[in-house]
Amino acid sequence: MASPEPRPDIRELLHPQLLRERVALVTGAGSGLGRAIAVDLAKLGASVVLSGRRSEPLEKTAAMVREAGSRALVIPTDIRDEDQVTAMVDGAIEEFGRIDVLVNNAGGQFIAPAEEISPKGWRAVHRLAVDGSWTVTQQVATKSMIPNRSGVIFFIAFSPRRGIPGMVHATSARAALENLAAGLSLEWSRFGIRTICVAPGTIVTEGLQENYSDADRAGWAQAVPLGRLGEPADVSGMVSFLASPAGNYVTGTTVVVDGGTDAWGTGRPVPALETTTEKDTDQ
Repeated sequence: MASPEPRPDIRELLHPQLLRERVALVTGAGSGLGRAIAVDLAKLGASVVLSGRRSEPLEKTAAMVREAGSRALVIPTDIRDEDQVTAMVDGAIEEFGRIDVLVNNAGGQFIAPAEEISPKGWRAVHRLAVDGSWTVTQQVATKSMIPNRSGVIFFIAFSPRRGIPGMVHATSARAALENLAAGLSLEWSRFGIRTICVAPGTIVTEGLQENYSDADRAGWAQAVPLGRLGEPADVSGMVSFLASPAGNYVTGTTVVVDGGTDAWGTGRPVPALETTTEKDTDQ
């Protein structure tokens, strides 16, 4: 698997005051993509509201945001709970006066064959990724972005976009977010609000390193035309650019950040056909 060249600090790529006086709210900000996005936005001058279910990892992200020279506000929130979302959005606006950038990064999934996904497991994934993101989005829009006639909202999807084996519950939820970004652009562009879906490929986060082997990661990298898995900075840099005035004409679309995986396909052999069932075997 090819190793990525270290990316320069985001402040070497984009002006360090590009997002000065902007306020960003990032859900799922305690680790992985959420943390990387929050820190890059901070390095470009944005104040950042950090949301997630656990305080400890959020405080670590907050320390990184402050080290970058920006203000951080930690509000532990379970976005599945409407009352907690209300408290989070109201608290962010009380502290900073507005929310200019919303990154709906929170989500969760597990790997399971489609035939083994229970109704409870299906609902759990969709309740967080779709219902929770919508609750946050609607409140941020109605309380800040629509009155201010400006803002940009991000949703996080998956690549490859055609589906991932063992993840039909999660990929269908993320496909809903793609459609939500497109639909909202048709309604909310009149308020000066942009809505964008970002679809990362396989990104080497802490969770990926802890839960999967080097062999797993090497196998996935074989499906990437650029020859490597993604780094959190690959995604956070794109979000930072699109959140800035440089991205002002981008809305209602999905931006794929996957090294070419979606264009290539899964790059793996199809599963062998099963020609018998247990009932046939028993006879």
